[in-house]
Amino acid sequence: MTGFEKYLVPGTRGHLIGIGGVSMSPLAEVLAGMGIIIRGSDMNESEKTEHLRSLGMDVKIGHRAENIAPDTDFVVRTAAVHDENPEITEAHRRGIPVFERTQAWGAIMRDYKNALCISGTHGKTTTTSMSTHILMAAQRDPTVMIGGTLPLLHAGHRVGRGDTIVMESCEYYNSFHAFSPTVAVILNIEADHLDFFKDLEDIKSSFRKFASLVPDNGYVVANADDKNTMDAICSLERNIVTFGLSNSADVSAENIVGRGAQTEFDVMHKGEFFSHVSLRVPGLHNVKNALAATAAAICLGIDATAVSYGLAGFTGAGRRFEFKGKYNGADIYDDYAHHPGELKALIDAVEPLGYKRVIVVFQPHTYTRTKALFDDFVEQLCRPDITYLAEIYAAREKNLSGISSADLAKQIPNSIFLPTFDELVKNLRAAAAPGDIILTVGAGDVYLIGELLTGDSQ
Repeated sequence: MTGFEKYLVPGTRGHLIGIGGVSMSPLAEVLAGMGIIIRGSDMNESEKTEHLRSLGMDVKIGHRAENIAPDTDFVVRTAAVHDENPEITEAHRRGIPVFERTQAWGAIMRDYKNALCISGTHGKTTTTSMSTHILMAAQRDPTVMIGGTLPLLHAGHRVGRGDTIVMESCEYYNSFHAFSPTVAVILNIEADHLDFFKDLEDIKSSFRKFASLVPDNGYVVANADDKNTMDAICSLERNIVTFGLSNSADVSAENIVGRGAQTEFDVMHKGEFFSHVSLRVPGLHNVKNALAATAAAICLGIDATAVSYGLAGFTGAGRRFEFKGKYNGADIYDDYAHHPGELKALIDAVEPLGYKRVIVVFQPHTYTRTKALFDDFVEQLCRPDITYLAEIYAAREKNLSGISSADLAKQIPNSIFLPTFDELVKNLRAAAAPGDIILTVGAGDVYLIGELLTGDSQ
């Protein structure tokens, strides 16, 4: 328990710092829907701040101590808002309790009969999106929180009136330990976020703690094909439902057939036919994501028709193998992959599609990740016909090791390091040809390169 529960009462007054953020704006809507008076602040005007104002919320632009109204009962912040923020300083000075965003969501989950939390090193956004499609097809009217934009919702969130909430759940800073899942999904576990976790064993321990939050009558949905996941939940006394490509999994796939970017297969549940699925996204990794979403749906008592119908309508989440357009006959796609495991899954999915050349524009994400997983990045980035490397996207970090994408380029044949987007776009314009696929890849702002190219071509 975080203590936030006692503020989930109509008439209490809360202030959200960073209220226009992707996970804070839906939080504001959910809290307001519970009868709580919500105000907030953000550094910038946006569609989200305008939308919240249209719902009657007082949203200030800029962070100032005076934004904290005299009658404020609690403050919620994101991890990006630090103690030196003037509004946090003011809240502390006045003895107003300050909560993390994840603590608020965790408390809210307890008001839902079903709380589906989807975790894993890779695939969280896609699987949460697939689960949303299934829940919508089943008419569960879910509340949804996704780390990317889902075309079905025209947003990354949804405030529903049903008894089910589905939430993408990140392990970074152990933030998912604040959640209250009734169904906890673990897609996979790999070494990542090594600026916070000590090592892989530390990461597995974090996921085990997350799985243990499930009540005795809940479910843990785990990837039977992933040794680290199975190690993490070994001897955990919970209802375990496994998914995977092996027949030993509770939920598995048979008769997998790829047709271009589409994949069809039969879902088997405990050896019996459950449903036929036609996926409009490529790759075995997406088959696994669909199996995870199906296993979670089975735990929630959703029928096979809703699973088939929901997954058939899924065309991908924003920045997950997202088609951006064409340039000089080349297809341009964007993908959020920023870990070697994600790069492997992406290239595995693209190689069978029959393009003449696979051209990857990769922007590494954070110095610590690039350094820690350097050899694994080199292994995957050697696979495309041409690899263009943008400079490392710093995100929250300072470059303490002096590492650069130029270091990767030295180890990768057929690679070119170009430090500016202007140079990258100029080179891509010269290189692009009919029959090529150009993939802009990374968790930073590399997607802008594809938009510059397609905008130029129109």
